[in-house]
Amino acid sequence: MPENTALWLNAKRAPLTLGPAPYTAPRADEIVVRVRAVAVNPMDRLQQTMGDLFTPWTSYPFVLGSDVAGEVVEIGSRVTRLAIGDRVVGFAAGSDKQRNRAAEGGFQDYVVLLAHMAAPIPDTMSFEDAAVLPLGLSTAACGLFQKDFLAMNAPSAAPKRTGKTLLVWGGSTSVGSNAIQLAVAAGYDVVATASLRNFDYVKRLGARVAFDYRSNTVISDIVGALRGREIAVALAIGACSAAACIDIVGACKGNRFVALATPPTSFDAVPAGRGRLRRLAPAIARMVVGTVTLALKARWKGVRAKMIWGSTLIANEVGPMIFEAFLPAALAEARFVAAPSPIVVGTGLAQIPLALERQRLGVSAAKLVVTL
Repeated sequence: MPENTALWLNAKRAPLTLGPAPYTAPRADEIVVRVRAVAVNPMDRLQQTMGDLFTPWTSYPFVLGSDVAGEVVEIGSRVTRLAIGDRVVGFAAGSDKQRNRAAEGGFQDYVVLLAHMAAPIPDTMSFEDAAVLPLGLSTAACGLFQKDFLAMNAPSAAPKRTGKTLLVWGGSTSVGSNAIQLAVAAGYDVVATASLRNFDYVKRLGARVAFDYRSNTVISDIVGALRGREIAVALAIGACSAAACIDIVGACKGNRFVALATPPTSFDAVPAGRGRLRRLAPAIARMVVGTVTLALKARWKGVRAKMIWGSTLIANEVGPMIFEAFLPAALAEARFVAAPSPIVVGTGLAQIPLALERQRLGVSAAKLVVTL
């Protein structure tokens, strides 16, 4: 039995600690992957410091982490699509309420993955490049394709043009980078916002036009650009994105729906220990006020808005749609690129807390990766 090591979250709001972990064999529809690279996400920090509020179902001790790439070392009895030795990228679903299992957390040497949430990667793609994909890709896919969200056409190798436009507010983010590519592969035009320095980046991914989200006239500029076009709805990513998207969608013809990938306030300034209550109370107040304000604004504009939970696709048709039907061939044929680019910040599980802190300070058009 292989020896396993994990980065443990032993209790709510505890520091992450390195220690031995059991090797868990796969069940019938699962695989075990020897992890070679992991990426970090804001959700990892949020679950560590605010898990008792946002993921109260978490069973401690727990292993965080969603973005993994590595080699298949064992497969379940019903798995036929993947084989031992395959190089794969996968979504580690341990933090989802339905899974809630440390064995499925990404921050360890050997992780259990749902087979339908893993995809083979080409030999030319590094594990570090592949590791940037899973959570950003999954969150974008939940918002774009789930029936209770935007319900867009599925992505394919030869998409039929729909004549509709998707607005992606936050196009250079991890979710935005994947949403642009998925929408284009599904036959939609994309209008994206980004900083001026990232205009070329979002256009390379497939955005037809980019707008500076910092511009004082960005809302009216986008409304003008969409005049005469049917909007397929909007994906709102980042601070202040929801209100802006509601204004834009409310002024356009088409499906008046905004999929929200970012809560109305950040909890990054709330510490896990001393001074927590002093920072937590106003953050919760801002969350409540922001949520109510957005709901009233959406109702006034005749727009529906709903928050995405990035792991819901594990239990519906969207997970296999992406990781089985679309991604393997799209990566092999270079129709889909791993984006944003990785920044490797170190080697070994002990480097993950440093990567999370660096991420908290801000990263643009890139994703932080640790090799194992």
